[in-house]
Amino acid sequence: MCNRTGVNVKNHMDKQLNSLFEKLDLKAKSLLVTVWGDCVAPHGGTVWLRSLINLVEPLGLNDRMVRTAVFRLQKDELLSSEQQGRKSFYSLTENGRHRFAEATHRIYAAEDMPWNEKWVLVFAARRDMNEKQRRQLQAELGWLGFGSLGAGIFAHPTISLPSVESVLADLSLKERATVLYGSSLPQSHFGAPNALVRKGWNLETLESDYQQFIDRFTGFLSLKEQKPAIDEKKCFIIRSLLVHDYRRVLLRDPMLPAKLLPEEWNGSQARTLFREIYQQVWEGAERHLLNVLENSTGRLPPASEEFKARFGGLKR
Repeated sequence: MCNRTGVNVKNHMDKQLNSLFEKLDLKAKSLLVTVWGDCVAPHGGTVWLRSLINLVEPLGLNDRMVRTAVFRLQKDELLSSEQQGRKSFYSLTENGRHRFAEATHRIYAAEDMPWNEKWVLVFAARRDMNEKQRRQLQAELGWLGFGSLGAGIFAHPTISLPSVESVLADLSLKERATVLYGSSLPQSHFGAPNALVRKGWNLETLESDYQQFIDRFTGFLSLKEQKPAIDEKKCFIIRSLLVHDYRRVLLRDPMLPAKLLPEEWNGSQARTLFREIYQQVWEGAERHLLNVLENSTGRLPPASEEFKARFGGLKR
C-alpha cells in the first residue's frame, strides 16, 4: 500500500482529496501502470526513472516503491531499461505497447461500440499447454474483457480480431488456440444471448464497483467552479486517481453492447462522470507532468495526436 502522508486540509478540495486517498486501496505497481499509460505513453513512452519518481511522489509513492514496481514491470516484460551513465531510462516493450494500446482504446473511447450480434470465440487446447500458459491466457483474455465459459472456451461480442491475435502471438500460443467468429443460427428459437452473458460475466459485481466510483468522484464535478482554480499539481493528482479508479473497474468490464446490459447500467453514468472530470483537469495535469518528466534528450515531446483525440477530442 502507498505511504500517503496526506494533503494539508486548507479547503473543500483538499478535504475531498484526503478522503479519496483514504478510500482508495492504492498499490504501487498498479498505480504506476496507470500513470505510465495516461501520462508517459502519450509523450514518447520513454522516461528517466528519477523524474518519474519525482512525478508520482504526491501520489504517495516513494523512491523504493517506484524502483520495486518498475523492476516488477520489467520482469513482466512490459518495460525495458537502458543505462546512460548513472541514469536509467525505461520504455514500453512491444508486448507492453500492445497492452497499453488496447487499454487506452477502451478507457478513452468516444462512445459505445456498435454490435452486429456476432461473437468472437476462443477455444484453447488446454491439454497442450502447461499451467503457466493456461493462467497467462486466461488472465490476458480476461484483461481484454472475455468471459470464460469453462473448458478453455472464451467469448466476447465486440473485441477486434487483431487484439486477440496479438495476445496469442505474444504468448506464443497461436498453434494452441482456435478463434471463431459467428452468430446464432438464423431463425433459431434458442437465440438468448443473455444466457451466455450470465455464464461468462458477473455484472452485479461490476455494477457495485461502478457505483463506488460514482460515489467517490461525483464531488469533483464542481472543479470548474473552484475559485481560485486548483493548481497544476492537484490537477495531476486528481487526473491520476480518477483514471486509476476508473481503470480498476473498466478493465474488468467486458464492454458489452447496450442490448446485453441491464437497464440503467451504472457503467454508462460512470463513463460520463469520468469524461467530464477528465476534461476539467487534463490540461493543468499536462503542464505539471511536462515540467517534471524527462527522457534522454531532456523534456518529453508534445502529446500524440491519439492523446488529443481522447473522448472524441479533448476540450481546452
